[in-house]
Amino acid sequence: MRRLGLSLALAAGLLFALSKFSGLGLTELFAAVGELDARTYFAALGVHASIYLVRAARFRMLLPRDGRPSLLGVLSTSSAHNLAAYVLPAKTGEATFVVYLRALFGVPASRGLVSLAVSRLLDLTTLLGMVAVFLGVLIAGGMESVAFLLPMVPLLALGALVGGLFCAWPHVLSAKVVGLLGALKLLDGARGQKLRGKLDEVTAALETISVSRPGGAALLLGATASSVAIWLLVFAFYAVLARGAGLPEDLSFAEAAFGSSLAVLFNLLPINGFAGFGTQEAGWQIGFSLVGVAPELALSSGVAAHLVQLFNVVLMGVLGHLGLGLLGQKRPS
Repeated sequence: MRRLGLSLALAAGLLFALSKFSGLGLTELFAAVGELDARTYFAALGVHASIYLVRAARFRMLLPRDGRPSLLGVLSTSSAHNLAAYVLPAKTGEATFVVYLRALFGVPASRGLVSLAVSRLLDLTTLLGMVAVFLGVLIAGGMESVAFLLPMVPLLALGALVGGLFCAWPHVLSAKVVGLLGALKLLDGARGQKLRGKLDEVTAALETISVSRPGGAALLLGATASSVAIWLLVFAFYAVLARGAGLPEDLSFAEAAFGSSLAVLFNLLPINGFAGFGTQEAGWQIGFSLVGVAPELALSSGVAAHLVQLFNVVLMGVLGHLGLGLLGQKRPS
Protein backbone atom coordinates (compact mmCIF):
# COMPACT_ATOMS: atom_id res chain seq x y z
CA MET A 1 0.00 0.00 0.00
CA ARG A 2 2.87 2.36 0.73
CA ARG A 3 4.29 1.83 -2.77
CA LEU A 4 0.88 2.42 -4.33
CA GLY A 5 0.41 5.58 -2.27
CA LEU A 6 3.82 6.91 -3.33
CA SER A 7 3.05 6.05 -6.95
CA LEU A 8 -0.27 7.93 -6.83
CA ALA A 9 1.35 10.91 -5.10
CA LEU A 10 4.13 11.03 -7.70
CA ALA A 11 1.61 10.92 -10.56
CA ALA A 12 -0.50 13.69 -9.01
CA GLY A 13 2.59 15.80 -8.34
CA LEU A 14 3.92 15.45 -11.87
CA LEU A 15 0.56 16.31 -13.44
CA PHE A 16 0.22 19.32 -11.12
CA ALA A 17 3.71 20.53 -12.05
CA LEU A 18 3.01 20.10 -15.77
CA SER A 19 -0.30 21.96 -15.54
CA LYS A 20 1.33 24.85 -13.67
CA PHE A 21 4.23 24.96 -16.13
CA SER A 22 1.78 25.09 -19.04
CA GLY A 23 -0.52 27.58 -17.34
CA LEU A 24 -3.51 25.22 -17.44
CA GLY A 25 -6.13 24.80 -14.74
CA LEU A 26 -7.66 21.40 -13.99
CA THR A 27 -10.67 22.15 -16.20
CA GLU A 28 -8.42 23.07 -19.13
CA LEU A 29 -6.11 20.13 -18.44
CA PHE A 30 -8.93 17.65 -18.98
CA ALA A 31 -10.74 19.70 -21.64
CA ALA A 32 -9.50 17.57 -24.53
CA VAL A 33 -11.34 14.54 -23.16
CA GLY A 34 -14.57 16.27 -24.16
CA GLU A 35 -13.28 16.63 -27.72
CA LEU A 36 -13.31 12.85 -28.19
CA ASP A 37 -16.45 11.50 -29.85
CA ALA A 38 -17.76 7.95 -30.00
CA ARG A 39 -16.43 7.39 -33.53
CA THR A 40 -12.89 8.32 -32.45
CA TYR A 41 -13.08 6.17 -29.34
CA PHE A 42 -14.30 3.04 -31.12
CA ALA A 43 -11.70 3.50 -33.87
CA ALA A 44 -9.01 3.71 -31.19
CA LEU A 45 -10.49 0.72 -29.36
CA GLY A 46 -10.36 -1.35 -32.56
CA VAL A 47 -6.69 -0.49 -33.05
CA HIS A 48 -5.97 -1.18 -29.37
CA ALA A 49 -7.63 -4.60 -29.57
CA SER A 50 -5.52 -5.39 -32.64
CA ILE A 51 -2.38 -4.57 -30.64
CA TYR A 52 -3.43 -7.05 -27.97
CA LEU A 53 -4.10 -9.76 -30.55
CA VAL A 54 -0.76 -9.39 -32.36
CA ARG A 55 1.10 -9.16 -29.04
CA ALA A 56 -0.54 -12.37 -27.82
CA ALA A 57 0.39 -14.12 -31.07
CA ARG A 58 4.03 -13.07 -30.54
CA PHE A 59 4.01 -14.27 -26.92
CA ARG A 60 2.63 -17.62 -28.10
CA MET A 61 5.17 -17.82 -30.92
CA LEU A 62 7.99 -17.61 -28.36
CA LEU A 63 6.59 -20.44 -26.21
CA PRO A 64 7.61 -24.08 -26.86
CA ARG A 65 5.32 -25.95 -29.24
CA ASP A 66 4.63 -28.80 -26.87
CA GLY A 67 2.21 -27.65 -24.20
CA ARG A 68 1.69 -24.29 -25.90
CA PRO A 69 -1.65 -22.72 -24.81
CA SER A 70 -4.24 -21.69 -27.38
CA LEU A 71 -4.19 -18.17 -28.78
CA LEU A 72 -7.26 -17.38 -26.67
CA GLY A 73 -5.42 -18.62 -23.58
CA VAL A 74 -2.37 -16.48 -24.26
CA LEU A 75 -4.56 -13.48 -25.18
CA SER A 76 -6.44 -13.78 -21.88
CA THR A 77 -3.15 -14.15 -20.00
CA SER A 78 -1.46 -11.18 -21.66
CA SER A 79 -4.57 -8.98 -21.25
CA ALA A 80 -4.78 -9.72 -17.52
CA HIS A 81 -1.01 -9.34 -17.18
CA ASN A 82 -0.99 -6.00 -19.01
CA LEU A 83 -3.50 -4.58 -16.55
CA ALA A 84 -1.33 -5.64 -13.61
CA ALA A 85 1.85 -4.35 -15.26
CA TYR A 86 0.17 -1.04 -16.05
CA VAL A 87 -1.27 -0.16 -12.65
CA LEU A 88 1.02 -1.85 -10.11
CA PRO A 89 4.05 0.20 -9.02
CA ALA A 90 7.67 -0.54 -9.97
CA LYS A 91 6.64 -2.89 -12.80
CA THR A 92 5.84 -5.62 -10.22
CA GLY A 93 2.84 -6.69 -12.29
CA GLU A 94 5.15 -8.09 -15.00
CA ALA A 95 5.54 -11.29 -12.98
CA THR A 96 1.84 -12.13 -13.39
CA PHE A 97 2.43 -13.27 -16.98
CA VAL A 98 4.70 -16.08 -15.82
CA VAL A 99 2.45 -16.90 -12.85
CA TYR A 100 -0.76 -17.14 -14.91
CA LEU A 101 0.84 -19.29 -17.63
CA ARG A 102 2.24 -21.72 -15.08
CA ALA A 103 -0.85 -21.89 -12.86
CA LEU A 104 -3.49 -22.22 -15.57
CA PHE A 105 -1.69 -23.84 -18.50
CA GLY A 106 1.26 -25.64 -16.94
CA VAL A 107 3.88 -23.64 -18.82
CA PRO A 108 7.23 -23.88 -16.94
CA ALA A 109 8.23 -20.60 -15.30
CA SER A 110 11.50 -20.46 -17.26
CA ARG A 111 9.62 -20.75 -20.57
CA GLY A 112 7.10 -18.09 -19.64
CA LEU A 113 9.90 -15.79 -18.52
CA VAL A 114 11.72 -16.33 -21.82
CA SER A 115 8.63 -15.38 -23.83
CA LEU A 116 8.13 -12.25 -21.72
CA ALA A 117 11.79 -11.19 -21.64
CA VAL A 118 12.41 -11.67 -25.37
CA SER A 119 9.14 -9.86 -26.18
CA ARG A 120 10.21 -6.89 -24.07
CA LEU A 121 13.65 -6.87 -25.69
CA LEU A 122 12.04 -6.99 -29.14
CA ASP A 123 9.75 -4.11 -28.13
CA LEU A 124 12.68 -1.94 -27.04
CA THR A 125 14.76 -2.83 -30.10
CA THR A 126 11.93 -2.14 -32.54
CA LEU A 127 10.95 1.08 -30.78
CA LEU A 128 14.50 2.46 -30.97
CA GLY A 129 14.74 1.59 -34.65
CA MET A 130 11.38 3.13 -35.53
CA VAL A 131 12.06 6.33 -33.58
CA ALA A 132 15.34 6.64 -35.51
CA VAL A 133 13.42 6.23 -38.78
CA PHE A 134 10.68 8.75 -37.91
CA LEU A 135 13.17 11.28 -36.59
CA GLY A 136 15.27 10.86 -39.73
CA VAL A 137 12.19 11.38 -41.92
CA LEU A 138 11.29 14.61 -40.11
CA ILE A 139 14.83 15.98 -40.33
CA ALA A 140 15.15 15.02 -44.00
CA GLY A 141 11.81 16.75 -44.60
CA GLY A 142 13.26 20.04 -43.32
CA MET A 143 11.68 20.24 -39.85
CA GLU A 144 14.13 22.63 -38.17
CA SER A 145 12.63 22.20 -34.68
CA VAL A 146 14.02 18.65 -34.45
CA ALA A 147 17.24 19.20 -36.44
CA PHE A 148 19.26 19.45 -33.20
CA LEU A 149 18.36 15.80 -32.54
CA LEU A 150 20.23 14.59 -35.63
CA PRO A 151 23.04 13.02 -33.52
CA MET A 152 20.38 10.85 -31.85
CA VAL A 153 19.55 9.08 -35.13
CA PRO A 154 22.75 7.00 -35.33
CA LEU A 155 22.68 6.42 -31.56
CA LEU A 156 19.12 5.09 -31.74
CA ALA A 157 20.03 2.96 -34.74
CA LEU A 158 23.05 1.57 -32.88
CA GLY A 159 20.86 0.75 -29.89
CA ALA A 160 18.44 -1.08 -32.19
CA LEU A 161 21.34 -3.00 -33.76
CA VAL A 162 22.72 -4.11 -30.39
CA GLY A 163 19.24 -5.06 -29.23
CA GLY A 164 18.72 -7.02 -32.44
CA LEU A 165 21.90 -9.01 -31.83
CA PHE A 166 20.73 -9.92 -28.34
CA CYS A 167 17.33 -10.90 -29.75
CA ALA A 168 19.12 -13.22 -32.17
CA TRP A 169 21.27 -14.78 -29.45
CA PRO A 170 19.32 -14.03 -26.22
CA HIS A 171 21.14 -16.69 -24.17
CA VAL A 172 24.37 -14.68 -24.55
CA LEU A 173 22.82 -11.76 -22.64
CA SER A 174 21.53 -14.12 -19.94
CA ALA A 175 24.96 -15.75 -19.60
CA LYS A 176 26.55 -12.29 -19.25
CA VAL A 177 24.12 -11.44 -16.43
CA VAL A 178 24.94 -14.70 -14.64
CA GLY A 179 28.66 -13.98 -15.04
CA LEU A 180 28.25 -10.45 -13.64
CA LEU A 181 26.25 -11.68 -10.64
CA GLY A 182 28.88 -14.33 -10.01
CA ALA A 183 31.68 -11.76 -10.15
CA LEU A 184 29.78 -9.64 -7.62
CA LYS A 185 29.57 -12.69 -5.30
CA LEU A 186 25.76 -12.60 -5.44
CA LEU A 187 25.51 -16.28 -6.38
CA ASP A 188 27.43 -17.59 -3.38
CA GLY A 189 25.84 -19.56 -0.55
CA ALA A 190 22.72 -21.72 -0.60
CA ARG A 191 20.39 -18.98 -1.85
CA GLY A 192 22.88 -17.88 -4.46
CA GLN A 193 23.26 -21.41 -5.78
CA LYS A 194 19.49 -21.78 -5.96
CA LEU A 195 19.29 -18.53 -7.93
CA ARG A 196 22.08 -19.71 -10.22
CA GLY A 197 20.10 -22.88 -10.92
CA LYS A 198 17.04 -20.83 -11.92
CA LEU A 199 19.13 -18.52 -14.10
CA ASP A 200 20.77 -21.48 -15.79
CA GLU A 201 17.29 -22.83 -16.61
CA VAL A 202 16.37 -19.52 -18.21
CA THR A 203 19.64 -19.42 -20.17
CA ALA A 204 19.02 -22.95 -21.47
CA ALA A 205 15.47 -22.00 -22.46
CA LEU A 206 16.72 -18.87 -24.23
CA GLU A 207 19.23 -20.94 -26.18
CA THR A 208 16.38 -22.95 -27.72
CA ILE A 209 15.14 -19.85 -29.59
CA SER A 210 18.58 -18.68 -30.74
CA VAL A 211 19.07 -18.19 -34.48
CA SER A 212 21.83 -20.79 -34.32
CA ARG A 213 19.20 -23.47 -33.59
CA PRO A 214 17.08 -25.08 -36.34
CA GLY A 215 14.09 -22.83 -37.06
CA GLY A 216 15.56 -20.03 -34.95
CA ALA A 217 15.99 -17.61 -37.85
CA ALA A 218 12.39 -18.08 -38.98
CA LEU A 219 11.20 -17.60 -35.40
CA LEU A 220 13.16 -14.35 -35.03
CA LEU A 221 11.86 -13.10 -38.37
CA GLY A 222 8.25 -13.80 -37.39
CA ALA A 223 8.67 -12.24 -33.94
CA THR A 224 10.36 -9.17 -35.43
CA ALA A 225 7.61 -8.72 -38.03
CA SER A 226 5.04 -8.97 -35.23
CA SER A 227 6.95 -6.35 -33.23
CA VAL A 228 6.98 -3.92 -36.16
CA ALA A 229 3.24 -4.46 -36.62
CA ILE A 230 2.64 -3.87 -32.91
CA TRP A 231 4.47 -0.55 -32.88
CA LEU A 232 2.85 0.68 -36.08
CA LEU A 233 -0.50 -0.07 -34.44
CA VAL A 234 0.58 1.67 -31.22
CA PHE A 235 1.47 4.82 -33.14
CA ALA A 236 -1.78 4.57 -35.12
CA PHE A 237 -3.69 4.32 -31.82
CA TYR A 238 -2.03 7.46 -30.51
CA ALA A 239 -2.48 9.28 -33.83
CA VAL A 240 -6.24 8.60 -33.82
CA LEU A 241 -6.58 9.88 -30.25
CA ALA A 242 -4.29 12.87 -30.82
CA ARG A 243 -6.35 14.13 -33.74
CA GLY A 244 -9.61 13.33 -31.95
CA ALA A 245 -8.41 15.36 -28.95
CA GLY A 246 -7.90 18.48 -31.05
CA LEU A 247 -4.43 18.21 -32.56
CA PRO A 248 -4.13 19.55 -36.15
CA GLU A 249 -5.69 17.42 -38.88
CA ASP A 250 -2.65 17.95 -41.10
CA LEU A 251 -0.36 16.33 -38.52
CA SER A 252 1.51 13.64 -40.46
CA PHE A 253 1.86 10.06 -39.25
CA ALA A 254 5.62 10.56 -38.80
CA GLU A 255 4.98 13.64 -36.63
CA ALA A 256 2.34 11.87 -34.54
CA ALA A 257 4.56 8.79 -34.20
CA PHE A 258 7.57 10.83 -33.11
CA GLY A 259 5.52 12.88 -30.63
CA SER A 260 3.94 9.84 -29.01
CA SER A 261 7.21 7.87 -29.08
CA LEU A 262 8.70 10.29 -26.55
CA ALA A 263 5.73 9.54 -24.28
CA VAL A 264 6.56 5.83 -24.54
CA LEU A 265 10.27 6.43 -23.92
CA PHE A 266 9.53 8.60 -20.87
CA ASN A 267 7.44 5.75 -19.49
CA LEU A 268 10.57 3.58 -19.52
CA LEU A 269 12.18 5.81 -16.90
CA PRO A 270 12.75 4.03 -13.55
CA ILE A 271 10.84 6.76 -11.69
CA ASN A 272 7.21 6.49 -12.65
CA GLY A 273 3.86 7.50 -11.20
CA PHE A 274 0.65 5.46 -11.07
CA ALA A 275 -0.10 4.00 -14.54
CA GLY A 276 2.62 6.24 -15.97
CA PHE A 277 0.66 9.44 -15.28
CA GLY A 278 2.90 12.49 -15.30
CA THR A 279 5.89 10.94 -17.05
CA GLN A 280 3.87 9.93 -20.13
CA GLU A 281 2.29 13.38 -20.35
CA ALA A 282 5.71 15.03 -20.04
CA GLY A 283 7.07 12.98 -22.93
CA TRP A 284 3.92 13.59 -24.99
CA GLN A 285 4.07 17.34 -24.40
CA ILE A 286 7.77 17.59 -25.31
CA GLY A 287 7.39 15.36 -28.36
CA PHE A 288 4.40 17.14 -29.85
CA SER A 289 5.75 20.59 -28.95
CA LEU A 290 8.83 19.75 -31.01
CA VAL A 291 6.66 19.11 -34.07
CA GLY A 292 4.87 22.44 -33.72
CA VAL A 293 1.88 21.77 -31.44
CA ALA A 294 1.16 24.42 -28.78
CA PRO A 295 2.45 23.08 -25.41
CA GLU A 296 -0.88 23.53 -23.62
CA LEU A 297 -2.76 21.67 -26.37
CA ALA A 298 -0.11 18.96 -26.41
CA LEU A 299 -0.47 18.43 -22.66
CA SER A 300 -4.28 18.43 -22.72
CA SER A 301 -4.42 15.96 -25.62
CA GLY A 302 -1.84 13.77 -23.86
CA VAL A 303 -4.01 13.52 -20.76
CA ALA A 304 -7.03 12.61 -22.92
CA ALA A 305 -5.12 9.91 -24.78
CA HIS A 306 -3.76 8.50 -21.53
CA LEU A 307 -7.21 8.33 -19.91
CA VAL A 308 -8.62 6.45 -22.92
CA GLN A 309 -5.62 4.13 -22.86
CA LEU A 310 -6.12 3.41 -19.16
CA PHE A 311 -9.85 2.75 -19.66
CA ASN A 312 -9.08 0.29 -22.46
CA VAL A 313 -6.38 -1.46 -20.43
CA VAL A 314 -8.82 -1.93 -17.55
CA LEU A 315 -11.59 -3.10 -19.90
CA MET A 316 -9.42 -5.66 -21.66
CA GLY A 317 -7.77 -6.65 -18.40
CA VAL A 318 -11.16 -7.50 -16.91
CA LEU A 319 -12.09 -9.46 -20.03
CA GLY A 320 -8.75 -11.24 -19.78
CA HIS A 321 -9.45 -12.27 -16.18
CA LEU A 322 -12.89 -13.53 -17.20
CA GLY A 323 -11.30 -15.53 -20.00
CA LEU A 324 -8.75 -17.03 -17.62
CA GLY A 325 -11.55 -17.98 -15.24
CA LEU A 326 -13.49 -19.79 -17.98
CA LEU A 327 -10.41 -21.51 -19.40
CA GLY A 328 -9.30 -22.53 -15.91
CA GLN A 329 -12.65 -24.22 -15.30
CA LYS A 330 -12.28 -26.23 -18.54
CA ARG A 331 -8.73 -27.36 -17.73
CA PRO A 332 -8.70 -30.93 -16.37
CA SER A 333 -7.59 -31.15 -12.75
